[in-house]
Amino acid sequence: MTAKKQNNSNFIATLPKNLFSGFVVSLIALPLGLGLALASEAPPISGIIAAVVGGIVVSILGGSNVTITGPGNGLVIVLLGAITTLGGGDLYAGYLFTLAAIVFSGILMLLLGFLKMGRLADFFPASAIEGMLAAIGLGILAKQFHIMIGHNNEHGSIIHLLLQIPEGIMGLYQNYHIEELIAAAIGVIALLIMANYSKIRNKYLHLIPAPMWILILSVGFSYIFVSLGLPYPLQEEFLVNIPENVLSNLAFPDFSKALDIDFITTVFAITLIASIESLLSIKAVDKLDPERRRSNVNKDLKALGLATSLSGLVGGLNVVTVIARSSVNVNNGATNRSANIFHALFLVVFVLLFQDQLRRIPLAALAAILVFTGYKLATPKNLQKVARIGKEQIVIFLATLLTTLFTNLISGIAMGILVTFIIHVILNRSLSLFINHLTKPNILMFKEKDAGNYYISVKYFATFLNFYKLKNKLDIIPENENVILDFSLCSFVDHTVMEGLENYVDTFTKKEGSIEIIGLDKHGADSKHPFAIRKILPINKLGSIEKYFTKRQRLLKTMAKEYQWSYEPKRSDKTKFLNKFIFFKNRRVPYYYNSFYDNTKTFHLFDVEFNEGEFIAKEVVKTTILHIKLKHKIPVFSLDKEGLLDFVYGMAGFKDIELENHQDFNKRFFLSGEHTKDIQNLFTNELILFLESNPYYHIETNGDSILILKKERLLSVKEIKAMLYFGKQLNQLLCESVSV
Repeated sequence: MTAKKQNNSNFIATLPKNLFSGFVVSLIALPLGLGLALASEAPPISGIIAAVVGGIVVSILGGSNVTITGPGNGLVIVLLGAITTLGGGDLYAGYLFTLAAIVFSGILMLLLGFLKMGRLADFFPASAIEGMLAAIGLGILAKQFHIMIGHNNEHGSIIHLLLQIPEGIMGLYQNYHIEELIAAAIGVIALLIMANYSKIRNKYLHLIPAPMWILILSVGFSYIFVSLGLPYPLQEEFLVNIPENVLSNLAFPDFSKALDIDFITTVFAITLIASIESLLSIKAVDKLDPERRRSNVNKDLKALGLATSLSGLVGGLNVVTVIARSSVNVNNGATNRSANIFHALFLVVFVLLFQDQLRRIPLAALAAILVFTGYKLATPKNLQKVARIGKEQIVIFLATLLTTLFTNLISGIAMGILVTFIIHVILNRSLSLFINHLTKPNILMFKEKDAGNYYISVKYFATFLNFYKLKNKLDIIPENENVILDFSLCSFVDHTVMEGLENYVDTFTKKEGSIEIIGLDKHGADSKHPFAIRKILPINKLGSIEKYFTKRQRLLKTMAKEYQWSYEPKRSDKTKFLNKFIFFKNRRVPYYYNSFYDNTKTFHLFDVEFNEGEFIAKEVVKTTILHIKLKHKIPVFSLDKEGLLDFVYGMAGFKDIELENHQDFNKRFFLSGEHTKDIQNLFTNELILFLESNPYYHIETNGDSILILKKERLLSVKEIKAMLYFGKQLNQLLCESVSV
């Protein structure tokens, strides 16, 4: 069967799953689409239009697999500000101008996709994005809380609306209005349903999502009055307004303000927030995908841009990828993009067949859903999470949050970027570190021939400013491969990079590959959090690395327990024993660290840093070494891959020693030493076969001990285990050779 036929058969076989998932998602998308539109001061139907257009266009042209598209939380305060500002007090006129801005925003997103700017979200500091999302949450909560308690006419800034909440609650008692009290009762009950729904353990109840239960119960409440022949106690101003004929009442954009500065600012704000929200959601959903696929973010960005423009042209809000609805989609067994189009088609059915029921939905019920959504975005737990990463992250978070609340989202995210950069400069006490090296190529990547690993070395610094360079390298590596990521030559690694790399580690692990991060063992951190900022420590403070272990150090400590060996992370300057080896004859070794040894210290593995050359030719090299003490004296020799260190050992007076009847060994290895006969006698057939059957290592003896190293870089834990096994076998064979 061809791949195309197999894909078609899989598509048909999974159709029922995707149909069901699309239906469940539509039950959430209906109330959220109505609510997000109302929160933006747009007609309720505009949120449904965005979900329908986005579901159809992105499912056909997008590059993701199980995402759901529609109106998003992040754009609420941008759209609300745009409609209020552009309309000059006339909300409907402002809505038409905002539709025009949405059309232009879609075109910009389309261009970003063609320019392959899918990496845009990685340029923003992680804590600044958290602060921006918290501000969006507070913005949603500030407006919707008043509607939830029956006050539909509250207007003002986010801060003003937040400060008015106590007064709004007191107003229910002081200014007694039956309609407001009923609306408030519906809103509070709806909020309690949202908050406690997950605690109810009933599989049948959970077949319908909490937002849909709220709509069913609130609409059912109106039918109770109808059945009793009583007038419904809520007037039209407290209910959702749906046109009599949706298709004949579509709104169209007004482009007359296209050259105004407020209009242009709105276009850029919508594009920025929509792009960030979508890209972050796509990355998050990829981690949930059971088939472990990676989305084509640039293709998705193009599809989202086209969908946004089409939505704006027919009266809909802008289209983004939404994380909450996408998560529900995955949890209900969706396998491909058809679930997105099914969710859109079900929304069309709901709007066309249940218009009367939609008009019975209280605004307070929808507001309660959004209040809960806003609280989830701005929950105090998010600040606690940021605080655990590091004190400096709190400053970035609060700077972004407060600037956004008092100004706008663009100013907020710009402030977050500026504060992050200033903090990085202060922490490193150097502006030149970033200015001088920002445009330099700082990432080396190659595939190692012997082990087959991809090796990536990062120099200077790795922050939100240049993380995209590292991502570009990682993106071209197949996810079932093994990657060694070396930061030993990197002075500073920020929180955004550490968090972003964790996503890659998870993705590679799911595909049976691996990413092992090395070279951070000499970097200090201000917290134990794995995503904390890492800054290289001066030599005199290196002992403090024991306080906050890196993942590699934690693995080495665990490995020591398994072997019943000892692990000592602190540095030691007792390096004179290395001077007895020719490899270190002209190399200065100031210290070693991360010692891993047995009880007798026969086997001692450690990381070492040494210098080659001086002045402008000086180069710092870091590597992992295994030192083995011998029970018996053996001839002094060195063994390496043929041609690798011939010159070095030739200068020391050593010549390549030939072993009789072992031509393959003679071609592959450079064996040298002073006492040729003794060395030839030491190399038994068993020892030669062992060396030929294993990867190349540099092996050197000084008569009393052996020095083994593999590469002039730090080794991963997996490579360390292989080196230890090799060393134990070699030691045993050498002992047997001496005894013979």
